Amino acid sequence: MLDEIILAEPRGFCAGVDRAIEIVERALHKFGAPIYVRHEIVHNTYVVNDLKAKGAIFIEELSDVPPGATLIFSAHGVSKAVQQEAAERGFHVFDATCPLVTKVHIEVAKLHKEGYEFIMIGHKGHPEVEGTMGQLDDGGIHLVEDVADVARVQPVQTEKLAVVTQTTLSMDDAAGILAAVKARFPNVREPKQQDICYATQNRQDAVKLLSPQVDIVIVVGSPTSSNSNRLREVAEKLGTESYMVDNADELKAEWFEGKGRVGLTAGASAPSILVRQVVDRIKAFGAVSVRKMDGIEETVKFPLPKGLKTEL
Repeated sequence: MLDEIILAEPRGFCAGVDRAIEIVERALHKFGAPIYVRHEIVHNTYVVNDLKAKGAIFIEELSDVPPGATLIFSAHGVSKAVQQEAAERGFHVFDATCPLVTKVHIEVAKLHKEGYEFIMIGHKGHPEVEGTMGQLDDGGIHLVEDVADVARVQPVQTEKLAVVTQTTLSMDDAAGILAAVKARFPNVREPKQQDICYATQNRQDAVKLLSPQVDIVIVVGSPTSSNSNRLREVAEKLGTESYMVDNADELKAEWFEGKGRVGLTAGASAPSILVRQVVDRIKAFGAVSVRKMDGIEETVKFPLPKGLKTEL
């Protein structure tokens, strides 16, 4: 019989997502609608629709932005070519790229000047991967999505080879691919600090603690959210039935039949209001109590870009 909901700690918004959303909201307040945003500011349907209602227009091609408009780059980062095109078109640009993604971009630029080629562990087509690979215009970054890809990589040279990682991967999956990279290229340079972000790591660690204590894990997150998908996979790999939902309406009563404890977490781009609505819906299915796990309290806060720091 459905009894208890256990909330993973931490869950939900990270500092990079908080900052990106605040950049859009402050730009709307300061300059008025419309504000143009290249790509979804973060990968969450609720957040994007909320900002659309406030006057944000989400675009993929810069040709869809009128001259002189205010443009914001999403939290995932953009390529050098996109930055250059935005400058040439004369947009008023604010960069909401997560500082932890920017850190990877800076590392790539620095090592490239020293003659390095790169192997990037990540998912093809993800905007963060496209942004990082687009930091170089000479094709010096080789993408690997799994261990099998590692065997197919053909760098021009192996003396100066460095590895970088998409920040929202599963730590365990990335570790397996990295081990394959190191086995094939023993001299490969690893990041001084791992690229997978603190928030991704903390949420995955919390799910690892949560999963053995519950009969089912629900992850609140949108289908396009890499880190949310990884949370569901972490629970599943530990043998716990797990589902990802964009909102409470996607929950199905049959998932909870014969279950006692429900574990609940949320991806780094999922707002707390969605978690509250999911809790209410699971209570309607019969859950009696809600408690939070003990977990890491995140205190990271990233500064806003110049020009948006005035008080709202």
